[in-house]
Amino acid sequence: MKVSVSKAAVHLQKVDAVVFLVLKTLRKQRVAEIESLAGQSADAIDVDFKAAEGEVAVLYPQSGNGQSNGKAVSAKRIFLVGLGEKPSLDTFRKAASAAATKAKELKLAKVAFDLSDVADYAKQLSESASYLSQATTEGFLHGAYEFQMLKTDRVEAMKQGKKTTGEKKHEITELMILTDAKSFETVQHGAEVGEIIGTSQSMVRDLINQPSNYIDAVSLANAAKKSGKAHGFAVTVFDKKKITALGMGGLLGVNRGSAIPPTFSILDYKPARTNGKALPTIAIVGKGVTFDTGGISLKPADNMGDMKSDMSGAADVIGAVEVAARLKLPMRVIGIIPSTDNKTGPDAQNPGDILTTYAGITVEVDNTDAEGRLILADGLTYVKEQYNPDVIIDLATLTGACVVALGNPAAGLFSNNDDVAEQIFKAGMRSGEKVWRMPMWDDYDKQIKSDVADVKNTGGRGAGAITAAKFLEKFIGDHKAWAHIDIAGPAFASMSGSTARGSSGFGVRLLAELMRNWN
Repeated sequence: MKVSVSKAAVHLQKVDAVVFLVLKTLRKQRVAEIESLAGQSADAIDVDFKAAEGEVAVLYPQSGNGQSNGKAVSAKRIFLVGLGEKPSLDTFRKAASAAATKAKELKLAKVAFDLSDVADYAKQLSESASYLSQATTEGFLHGAYEFQMLKTDRVEAMKQGKKTTGEKKHEITELMILTDAKSFETVQHGAEVGEIIGTSQSMVRDLINQPSNYIDAVSLANAAKKSGKAHGFAVTVFDKKKITALGMGGLLGVNRGSAIPPTFSILDYKPARTNGKALPTIAIVGKGVTFDTGGISLKPADNMGDMKSDMSGAADVIGAVEVAARLKLPMRVIGIIPSTDNKTGPDAQNPGDILTTYAGITVEVDNTDAEGRLILADGLTYVKEQYNPDVIIDLATLTGACVVALGNPAAGLFSNNDDVAEQIFKAGMRSGEKVWRMPMWDDYDKQIKSDVADVKNTGGRGAGAITAAKFLEKFIGDHKAWAHIDIAGPAFASMSGSTARGSSGFGVRLLAELMRNWN
């Protein structure tokens, strides 16, 4: 999708739809203005449209009948999108997403978005016009997204006696953001940043939505290489031989039931110019389980197909490093992706097995379905020992317990550093990808104490998300700035009981916001 910013008058845009935002408190005034542009009565809209957050109403202008000095809008449709009574930054994302969803539903190609009042909105929200433009662009790209890469137009092809092509059926081709001359440069900058973050997030969603016969440990590593080649960061991939030589027993243990070898990918973005300054180093570790059957501790069959999303954390790592490279952020970003599937093959690990991790810590495998923490353990120790970054952050669709605690709207946040936790929380609020901090008290350590090894990989039914975080904490050594983000709830909505389907790409905007404002 092409994203552009224009100073041209809104009524001159010959597009499939032009989007106007409507505050609930100014609804009647705004509807009257739109009525003038549409060249027709909007009585029905005035009655039915309440300007609730994300509400969309559609008008079909009568060309040439405008009542505002002959300025009838040239667009084929007018979208009125509600902002509610007290809009927030995320309201703009949701409004733009709702507009894109409606445009997608109507199979429209070109959409203009009116941000001529962006300065007023920015003042009201104590935000910059640039950031409102960024949020609008991110939201529109998110709402326009649709996973179609594996669909073919079979019916039409059969009619014509042709083979299926695999081409996408429809997509929105252009988003034009309209603003005034005074705000043009800031709005344009925001749109450029929003496009980078939004398109990287769409790439991540494509990776997560692909089934396991398309994305395995090897092809996930290849996706990282592809992104690195396109955007200028280095990618190194360890194969099974190297992983074995390093003694990464957590990753190897989970991989034992698989016919596909594991991979361990290292993504390394460094700015081209540092001007002699010492740059911060942020490490991001992502869980890359490309399909999780639960292993010998087999999951229920219902909705098991959603377990293709168990590599969401790993995909987020690729997206975050890509964003850092595309935005040329002044920091070094290390991405770590341990990857395998978790299957029930003839050599699969059993409950009760004991493995030795890269850290040398022995682990009793109490439940083979608690596999993500085993591969993350090796990733966390490796990045700490080899790079000693300023901060280590891991993301994982780790526990159903976190979904029970927080549901779909927020991820669980666990950290040994108050300042890091606060920065992540604030990044979540601004990016719309919210997190909520959970306790990490030593009281929970006793739940993962093993009688036969240094630690066991589950802590029982109670506080499951917390004991998983306590397990991971044992593999960061003496590092004092670590955070674990359990994204099981918001990453793949249907996993947490939502009616929505597919990947949300949760984590990309959060990490982008955190890195851009890192202190």
